[in-house]
Amino acid sequence: MARALEEARIAGEEGEIPVGAVVLDAAGSVIGAGRNAREAVPDPSAHAEVLAIRRAAAARGDRVLDDCTLVVTLEPCVMCAGVILAARLPRVVFGAWDDKAGAAGSVYDLLRDGRLPHPVPEVVAGVRSAECAELLRGFFERRRELP
Repeated sequence: MARALEEARIAGEEGEIPVGAVVLDAAGSVIGAGRNAREAVPDPSAHAEVLAIRRAAAARGDRVLDDCTLVVTLEPCVMCAGVILAARLPRVVFGAWDDKAGAAGSVYDLLRDGRLPHPVPEVVAGVRSAECAELLRGFFERRRELP
């Protein structure tokens, strides 16, 4: 989570919503990292999770990441949950809950919806949640203060 938090901090400094993500291989090595880049790219799909998964798949030369773990600072949204399932990631670890758009247990629970034709990943929530939430809270407070 430390590396995902660092990615989130960089995103915030770049004016992006501070969310960071990493994909770890079975040995625990980072094979893909990403941070929100929707404004910079510009691309509505440039979420931290999507970018980290794309980079991990490119590094592997394979779209299937079935022995990897995604670590992200914010609960994945519906779009990101779809990408997680398509990549066959067996584990998702996240920090802060997203009570407005989360799709891993708060608003929706797409990752663990057994009706979908994908393996159901293990979801570990709340890892360093206070730190992850504070990055987001501070970012939006500063944004509201701007004229």
